[in-house]
Amino acid sequence: MKRLKIIWILLGLIPVLKPSAQDLHFSQFFNTPLTTNPANTGFIPDADYRIGAHYRNQWSSVMSVPYKTMSAFADAQIFRDRLDNGWLGVGAVVLNDKAGSGALQSTKIYGSIAYHQMLGLSSLLSAGFNVGWANKRIDPAALKFPDQFDGHFFDNELPTSVVFTSNNISYFDMQVGLNYAYFPKENIYINAGYSIHHVNRPKESFFDSKSTDAIIPMRHIGFMNALLKLNPNLIVNPNIYFTTQAKAMEFMAGMNANFNLANAGEKQLIAGLYYRYNDAFIPMLGFEIKNIRFTFSYDVTSSGMSKYNNYRGATEYNIIKNGFYPENTDRQVLCPKF
Repeated sequence: MKRLKIIWILLGLIPVLKPSAQDLHFSQFFNTPLTTNPANTGFIPDADYRIGAHYRNQWSSVMSVPYKTMSAFADAQIFRDRLDNGWLGVGAVVLNDKAGSGALQSTKIYGSIAYHQMLGLSSLLSAGFNVGWANKRIDPAALKFPDQFDGHFFDNELPTSVVFTSNNISYFDMQVGLNYAYFPKENIYINAGYSIHHVNRPKESFFDSKSTDAIIPMRHIGFMNALLKLNPNLIVNPNIYFTTQAKAMEFMAGMNANFNLANAGEKQLIAGLYYRYNDAFIPMLGFEIKNIRFTFSYDVTSSGMSKYNNYRGATEYNIIKNGFYPENTDRQVLCPKF
């Protein structure tokens, strides 16, 4: 048991001691559009605006202080009546993360803008970027370091060779992205996108900020998804997602389906299953009532970590509200609908 505790303490230090650690991420990446790709800003094929919130709780089964990540976003389409076959998207997203017993907290606020241009009658090309402010802070007194281990316990009174130059850092950040959608028929919608995060290569370190190791590596994200209406009461949504940052990589694939429970889709049941390569199976369940969608997912650990957390990885909750402007209630949507 002592050995296991030491392992988890060291794991809790990874985000502090390794500036190349991977960014915050969600299993329901498709429900956090602005953190996945800034070109998703205003990229809303079935509405004019949307508002959403997300919560993730990870490793609560093995850590006394689990990782908790929260986000909230809003975006909208503007100038649809002023631009020729195009429009602008504007939005904002706020993220907050609390990681481990060291009270490492991250707060990020981004504003984003994207331009969307119809290409004929059956495709759409989008480009966007965001800029934001990020802050990270740590409580060194809450941390325990290897050289404070006396063979039996961690003693905070023992000196440590780890010295922080700052426990509160801030920097500006920027992301860019592209999106393409193809909808040849009313029952078929295909979308793919690519984004690069940290293109300005900001520095992030509680130690020597002049070191090249303090530069946050650029993160690349690519995804592809589709909406396919198979019959009047069933729409399936396959998704593929890949991201890489420094030497860290993540690949996810799966599908969810919407089942119509009312004549015009005012009530829908949502069910899905995803797999994160070499890490977890992720079942998802949700419902939608009058354009308000709630989904819940659970990461069932499939890696070697399962022997320590009993397959209990993370839980996620997401809620999104889609809406139309009063004057646009009859606007044509670009993707399959009930």
